[in-house]
Amino acid sequence: MEVGGQTRRVVVVAFDGADAQDIIGPCEVFAAANMLAVSTGVVGTPLYKIEIVSLGDELRFTTLSGVIIEAHQRWHECASPIDTLLVSGGDNTALLGFSAQISWLQGMAPQVRRLGSICTGAFLLAQAGLLHGKRVVTHWRFCEQLARSYPSVTVDPNPIFIRDGYIYTSAGITAGMDLALALVAEDAGRKLALRVARELVMFMSRPGGQAQFSVLLELQERENGDATIASSLQGWMLEHLAEDLCVERLAEQVHMSPRNFSRVFVRETGKTPARFVESLRIEIARRRLEESSAGLERVARECGFGSADSMRRSFLRVLKVVPQDYRARFHA
Repeated sequence: MEVGGQTRRVVVVAFDGADAQDIIGPCEVFAAANMLAVSTGVVGTPLYKIEIVSLGDELRFTTLSGVIIEAHQRWHECASPIDTLLVSGGDNTALLGFSAQISWLQGMAPQVRRLGSICTGAFLLAQAGLLHGKRVVTHWRFCEQLARSYPSVTVDPNPIFIRDGYIYTSAGITAGMDLALALVAEDAGRKLALRVARELVMFMSRPGGQAQFSVLLELQERENGDATIASSLQGWMLEHLAEDLCVERLAEQVHMSPRNFSRVFVRETGKTPARFVESLRIEIARRRLEESSAGLERVARECGFGSADSMRRSFLRVLKVVPQDYRARFHA
């Protein structure tokens, strides 16, 4: 596919405390696209000019892993034209006091063709008011915080990346490479993107969403610190997971009427009792699939699904992947 001779300028914004993979990963994807596009005759000149821009006052900054990166420019030296502007994530506390940088970002946003974030970089876009009314994603561990801090933003916690208009957001860390690969496919076609994926030994389209990478279920606490009904019931539910955990039985354990129990449970957890029990069963089933070689029917029965087919439906709905594929990917 001939894409013409235009070289697109890609700027990755980073800072002290950024995640190195958020920066380097997408840059490697664009660099591989340059190499393969020229070597295979797709274009005569590189597709991308890749730049790293520091949000600090110095060109050199230190990432979370201790890797030191030297940027091409400081933020106040970076001017248009920019084709694609990506904001890396990392330590969110490092973004405090970036008022001038946020103003710069607000000024740059209308001038770029594509604006995106990697991992928790979505928080910087949200601070700048650039995600208002948008559907976005960030690292699964911070999705609830992003939704709570910016109510005008619709946070979908599962996709690997999301495009909403000219705004692109991606999930945690390595998902920045998935996003960059999708941008290459937009610019130069699926065939070249597939070559890049093969070169970098990555999925062209990663199966499932980021929910499959989350840790064992973490119960949420109310803001005042009091334990929720769910947290007080968790131990008992784990001991009786293979049994019928209907609303009536759960309510009986905490000496409440089923109606009042359901109302309070939803208020405190944001889930119905049935959905919560399903989530708990999925998490335990995932651990069994990762750590044991037990058959799917046995895992399903022990975790309360009743059958492997029922477990499969729950996995597909919540994790977007079937148990067999999950085990193939994560079994120790």
